[in-house]
Amino acid sequence: MRRGVKTGIVGGVLAAMVGTAGYGAFNLYEGLAGSNSPAPIQTGPVTADEVRTTAKEFLAAWAKGDDTAAAALTNDATTADTALTDYKDKTHVATVKLTAGTAAGDEVPFKVKATLSYKGKRSTWTYDSSLTVTRGLTTGRALVDWKASVVHPKLTTGEYLETGVAGAPPVDVLDRNGKTMDAADYPSLGAVFGQLRDRYGAQLGGTPGVETWINTNDGGDAGETLHVLSKGKGGKLRTTLDAGIQAAAEKAVKNRASSSVVALQASTGKILAVANNPGTGFNTALQGKLAPGSTFKIVTAATLLEKGLASPNEPLACPAQANYNQGQLFHNVEHESNMAATFAGDFASSCNTAFISLTGKIDDSALTTEARDVFGIGPEWNTGVSTFDGSVPGGSGDEKAAEMIGQGQIEMDPLNMASIAATARTGYFHQPVIVDPKLIDGTIAKASRSLKPVAAQQLRSMMRLTAQSGTAAQAMRGVYGTYVGAKTGSAEVGGQDKPNGWFTAYRDDVAAAGVVQQGGHGGDSAGPIVASVLKAS
Repeated sequence: MRRGVKTGIVGGVLAAMVGTAGYGAFNLYEGLAGSNSPAPIQTGPVTADEVRTTAKEFLAAWAKGDDTAAAALTNDATTADTALTDYKDKTHVATVKLTAGTAAGDEVPFKVKATLSYKGKRSTWTYDSSLTVTRGLTTGRALVDWKASVVHPKLTTGEYLETGVAGAPPVDVLDRNGKTMDAADYPSLGAVFGQLRDRYGAQLGGTPGVETWINTNDGGDAGETLHVLSKGKGGKLRTTLDAGIQAAAEKAVKNRASSSVVALQASTGKILAVANNPGTGFNTALQGKLAPGSTFKIVTAATLLEKGLASPNEPLACPAQANYNQGQLFHNVEHESNMAATFAGDFASSCNTAFISLTGKIDDSALTTEARDVFGIGPEWNTGVSTFDGSVPGGSGDEKAAEMIGQGQIEMDPLNMASIAATARTGYFHQPVIVDPKLIDGTIAKASRSLKPVAAQQLRSMMRLTAQSGTAAQAMRGVYGTYVGAKTGSAEVGGQDKPNGWFTAYRDDVAAAGVVQQGGHGGDSAGPIVASVLKAS
């Protein structure tokens, strides 16, 4: 069954018409046909003339419908030929006009104006794309560097466009206040809206329309709808999202590449915002599997506080390095030390070695048990959309020590860490949801118990200290409320030059968490993103 949601694509005005024709016809722009003479073998970067000529010849052949000729002008003729044929046949393109813009180096933007025709439904679809010209490694010819995104900028490897009858009726997605939300305005929600439509569209009644959507060669679920030929008849679905907070989240992630953020209502678990940069592709905010680094010390600290193995004002030295049972040597992010620190100070300064020094005080399953019984990490979550629900496998030796500071085999996404911060704020786990739980097919997960009141108060006091004068203080400046708390994290990942930057915090009844992959220190990278979302709540 296909799924997706309406989204608009508005292109800018570009210059220099390349070609337009019905497929199977000939109507090329004069002077664009390339020479049949073989180009001389050259080396070095492509020239401006080569970029301009190659782009024109490729676009002219594509507009003519000569897929083989167009593909021969790329550096992957077989793949390009298949993709261009699929575009014509599976997308049901009757005619296409391609208009080239001004080249910027080796990149040429172009405007696509396609006429789609499917079972009596016709529609004009206009969008922008681009291509890059490169020199062939073996021929020396200037060729289009083939990527799926040449056909449409939202396509990735293994994806193609398909036009047909939608598998579910359209859905008008509303935020919690009844405002209609569209994926064109909130790009991070395109795939989320598609899932909501697929799961709940039939329950709301209506008839499906004719659409163009992203499909995959591996037979997986269809993706985002990119164009609507006929809308069909649908219903309205109220979600827990907040349009204002979502807009702030979308804006915040634009400031950092490979960033994601989630916001929740702490007292209910209702998802208020989900944003990623890039906004299309894999949804790291809800489905990422990343080590959370020191943000997980919220769970570790709760474990120690509840068991009476640590107290905020209790002295606990922060040495430059430490290990557990003569195993792996751990250090602090900045290799700092403070032998006069307290447990609260270690939490606020995110001292790894202090937490490593307490590894022997808990059994091998303590963190797993605390995460499951108090913070709800372990049971399957049924949120209303596809999510990864966190994993704390536990272990002994170096794995146990690494998990004390959110490393090892622990996996989280921003949704999980926002929920953990929400539980710290309220003392109770509320499974995140994005629609009314009555609509959800499945059991809403519950934790077996709440945080012990004394430990909850102590944990909140340490998170407030972190926000006021610890590693989160700079990012949290200007975030005011009766209840404010935060925790930073930097998670080392093999093969990366910089660690992933994490940040989770709450302001009164809103909790949020974010990650910037290879962002470095969480307070500097993910912190401003989370703070912006909290300020908008």
